[in-house]
Amino acid sequence: MDSDAGHDHNATGKKVAVITGASSGIGAATARLLAEHGFHVVCTARRLARLQELADEIGGSAVRCDVTDPRSVAGLSEAVGSRVDVLVNNAGGAVGLEPLAEADFDAWRTMYDTNVLGAAQVTKALLPALEAAAGTVVFITSTAAETSYEGGSGYCAAKSAERAMVGSLRLEIVDRPVRVCEISPGMVHTQEFSLVRFHGDQSKADDVYEGVAERLVAADIAECVRWSVSLPSHVNIDRMVVRPRAQAANHKVHRSS
Repeated sequence: MDSDAGHDHNATGKKVAVITGASSGIGAATARLLAEHGFHVVCTARRLARLQELADEIGGSAVRCDVTDPRSVAGLSEAVGSRVDVLVNNAGGAVGLEPLAEADFDAWRTMYDTNVLGAAQVTKALLPALEAAAGTVVFITSTAAETSYEGGSGYCAAKSAERAMVGSLRLEIVDRPVRVCEISPGMVHTQEFSLVRFHGDQSKADDVYEGVAERLVAADIAECVRWSVSLPSHVNIDRMVVRPRAQAANHKVHRSS
């Protein structure tokens, strides 16, 4: 764990939001939007240089953290301090689109480690700070947890597991002042998601969104997060499924010719 400001990220007096996977995509967009709405944002991911650039831009803090590494997560918990108003578990992603018969199980382990165990470890570590602030934890899952699709077996399995974990957590801490929310995005066009999925193959990444008018972008999901955490504390958004209008279901996408 490396950070830009020692171990005091609460010195501003603002509400504190911690966002994992903040170096790009939905995480970075959410960091910018929450900062605009008065939060001190602790941006965390593995790429410290990119985090630092974002933190400087929005007046937040940068903390390097690998969510799959318990020691790194412990360092994040120490850095953010005793109160966290919002935690956004965004780190994760998909690797590969091979059918089960051709599965690369190293890729499956990576997806499970980040999307499930990573989110669990960060949540466990920051739960006391969330409880102290009567805060909200938001999990960015996926419509891969809504319906299985061909080539999605590894990612659908990981995101379904994350969803099951979210549901259990909400039941387990119902007597505590912490909201547990889930945002489940469909087709969101970000710079890196499909590029990572297809191991850097830009043409395959572009094909995912080919012909889809008015795709969702990262800022759309950031607004869903902002709205969910801005509601009165007794209002809990259990799950919000968000797709572009052109995507009626995982398998049903309108593409212009």
